[in-house]
Amino acid sequence: MKNSFWGTGLLFAALWSSASVAAKFGLQSAEPMLLFDIRYFGAGILLLAYALGIEKQRLPQGKEWVQIATFGLLNTVVYLSLFVFAMKQVAAGIGSLAIALNPLLISVLSAFWTGQKVASKQWTAIALGMAGVALATYPLLQNSFATPQGLLLLFLSMLSYSIATIYFSGIDWKLSRSSINGWQTLMAGLICLPLVFVFHEKANLFDTRFWASEVWLTIFVSVLAVQLWLKLLHTDAVRASLFLFLCPVFGFAYATFLLGEPFSWYTGLGTVLVLVGLWMGQKK
Repeated sequence: MKNSFWGTGLLFAALWSSASVAAKFGLQSAEPMLLFDIRYFGAGILLLAYALGIEKQRLPQGKEWVQIATFGLLNTVVYLSLFVFAMKQVAAGIGSLAIALNPLLISVLSAFWTGQKVASKQWTAIALGMAGVALATYPLLQNSFATPQGLLLLFLSMLSYSIATIYFSGIDWKLSRSSINGWQTLMAGLICLPLVFVFHEKANLFDTRFWASEVWLTIFVSVLAVQLWLKLLHTDAVRASLFLFLCPVFGFAYATFLLGEPFSWYTGLGTVLVLVGLWMGQKK
């Protein structure tokens, strides 16, 4: 069970952190809202086809519609929309660093929301993880820039994602993960559709690079990675959140091999601290 949890968490982190690189390629051809909205619709249709056709899941009933819509609004619409607009005013290194805020926010919110006690060992693990990510991104922060508005949007996006995590883990769901994820993603696509036209600024190029990015973001990130994340949350939201520390580490690796960005000793030492913090947080 323990090895299964670790395997699921590592695969989630590897896939989830690939989204930034895939998005960088896609954004060279299309606008952010269009890129993400097609991703939402594609993922929602695929997941619901599986949930309704193969799993034979029923439709949501009564308050389940409200619960799914609330989760989708916080976990997808608000989180990603704010993050996209924050990236226009905040450097990418600071955006990577912000991911490390989620475990702390989730732990604190969990303590207030559910009454779950966070052990001192987990607080230490969180501190090590944040220190590791900060060290790894230090060279980027030296030459980066940010506006107060951009930092505020970035913090609010992380807060929305953390609230969504606690909200999901506090509900006794009667639907499968595929059904929940499918409906919340499809709803997110419908909600964001008007924003595609509101924030339209330039012509979109539907070339091979665009569609390759869409396929990866839809299948491997929005479908597979989110399915793994929901599975982790169902087990333990606080322990699951510690795997978010690995996302910037995987992100640095992808950037080095796929985008040619440098890998410094800051990155190596920061990775060690992240792994130590992750091991400490998962160890019983």
